[in-house]
Amino acid sequence: MSDRPVVTRIAPSPTGYMHIGTARTALFNWLYAKHVGGKFLLRIEDTDRERSTEPAVQAIFDGLSWLGLIPDEEPVFQFSRADRHRQVVQEMLARGSAYRCYMTPDELAHERETARAEGRVIRSPWRDRDGNYDAAQPYVIRLKAATEGETLIADQVKGDVTFQNKDLDDLILLRTDGSPTYNLAVVVDDHDMGVTHVIRGDDHLNNAGRQTQIYEGMGWEVPVWAHLPMINGPDGKKLSKRHGAQAVSEFDDMGYLPEAMRNYLAKLGWGHGDAEIFGDDQAQAWFDIKDVVGAPARLDWAKLAHVNNHYIREAGIDRLVGLVTRILKSRDWPLHDGDDAILQRTIPLVRDGAKTTLELADNVVFALKRRPLELPEKALAQLTEETRGRLARLAAVYADVADWSVPNLEDVNRKFAESEGVGLGKIGPALRAVLSGGSPAPDLAGALVSLGKPESLARIDDALSPAA
Repeated sequence: MSDRPVVTRIAPSPTGYMHIGTARTALFNWLYAKHVGGKFLLRIEDTDRERSTEPAVQAIFDGLSWLGLIPDEEPVFQFSRADRHRQVVQEMLARGSAYRCYMTPDELAHERETARAEGRVIRSPWRDRDGNYDAAQPYVIRLKAATEGETLIADQVKGDVTFQNKDLDDLILLRTDGSPTYNLAVVVDDHDMGVTHVIRGDDHLNNAGRQTQIYEGMGWEVPVWAHLPMINGPDGKKLSKRHGAQAVSEFDDMGYLPEAMRNYLAKLGWGHGDAEIFGDDQAQAWFDIKDVVGAPARLDWAKLAHVNNHYIREAGIDRLVGLVTRILKSRDWPLHDGDDAILQRTIPLVRDGAKTTLELADNVVFALKRRPLELPEKALAQLTEETRGRLARLAAVYADVADWSVPNLEDVNRKFAESEGVGLGKIGPALRAVLSGGSPAPDLAGALVSLGKPESLARIDDALSPAA
């Protein structure tokens, strides 16, 4: 490769959701471009007009935006470049690296059968002749591929991959209707976009040999190839719906943070020593495409949850309040004036145990409930006469507490239990149920601080009232 500035690209087809494998490919392209001070570009390969949809295009934009992988230039749409693709083919005809093939469907079927029987690829009789045809007869334009020697792909991930030229057929560049084929369009677009490094899934490895010959047919510099292994499910089998989420949008819906996804996806097939948690700056400084592992990676939900929990604990409270509020609204949870302040108090006390923002939302619900709380049967069974008397005495102690903080309330609870001659286990379960209404909640002191003094005393009073 020359000393041209590095340019990478992601080139998804808008024919469905944005797969997690595509997301990782985008991440690796982005990381490598940032590592070497290059550019990261986006091309939408929308030539399949029947399956390409505007919502699917928007899903690509939204997925990349959510992940924080912002291209350095405006996206290129492949379908709009068809005239340029056809122009290149005309240049290849003039250079002698392509030819018109007038084989009829019947002739092509016969050649295909003969080639299969002889154990070779299809070769058109029009490869070395350009006469004796009807000008009105339909034709395709084929690449005049090399038939001797070999084509070497110096792949940065797979190592050297050799294709025997005798096994590479004269692929079609333009169909009879003049529409360009995939391999042609990809090469032309990558060349025109200045792409120096083609980093993509290894399902495209077989295309690399043919695409190299198209580059050579135009006298263009061949890019550096890097083909990434697939992501398998936890069982080592191809990732599918049975393994859970596949689309980037689903990970967002399931409560994962984008920075956690970047960190985790970077570890799927690449790593830097024993580092498990690292930010974007570190990843960009460390990442090199040559360090990607050639074997398939496995999606590990437990590791993803661990990484996500780290970033939830690191996130700003205002941001988490916004995320939790969005989740609660999606659940039709009734929000009221003052709930934002409750969330500001509660989230720092409950987020350490939350693996996702969905769990975080679950953990704050107790503090947002409106009185009087409907206690579950298990909680009501705990409110024996002895327990009611003990909670009434504890409420009287709370009423005189001025320092309503976690450390002080922990001390108050401990001293009260000692004065009663019992362990906290005789007080905690009933008090927790009274304060939370049976919903998940932090430890007793945390629940009290989340609710605040007036609400805590009111909930205890409700539970001890005759109506309860």
